Amino acid sequence: MPAQRFIDELSDQIAAEFAASHQYIAIAAWYEAETLPQLAGFFYAQAVEERNHAMMMLKYLLDTSSQFRLQSVAEPTTTFDDHVAPIGLALDQERNVSQRISDIFAAAREEGDFLSEQFMQWFLKEQVEEEATMSELLDVAERTRDFPMTLEEYIAREHRAGEAADPSAPEAAGGAL
Repeated sequence: MPAQRFIDELSDQIAAEFAASHQYIAIAAWYEAETLPQLAGFFYAQAVEERNHAMMMLKYLLDTSSQFRLQSVAEPTTTFDDHVAPIGLALDQERNVSQRISDIFAAAREEGDFLSEQFMQWFLKEQVEEEATMSELLDVAERTRDFPMTLEEYIAREHRAGEAADPSAPEAAGGAL
């Protein structure tokens, strides 16, 4: 069974992943209301990805017969000054998640919980990708601040839907829902 400290921190992270998903839905809906369908689709997909991360973490707790607790999530930000602001918020959110994932990994290591440490390695790798994607998107958004449709074209060209799933990803609770 995982160390209690790890279980507590992972339970907190499950809530943070659901909150991130909730925030990405709010961002996607804002973009959809602004008639920016490529950005909306990108963030709807990000919302599903964050939800799946929470479900992977939940599955780990279930598989290890650990007690879990599901927590409430905060209301997301739903209004933005322009089409760049939501991406800045998303990058800040990903940086925060990276720090939390690193802290959970460190807790597992400090507790000598090697199985949980190994489980967290995939999430460390994933966060490098998540931060890089949002950082790149923010760079492009800032360069195209006066031309949001150019950002839409970039999303359509560079972030096509339907990427193959990572076969090394942990299994999610409920399967691939």
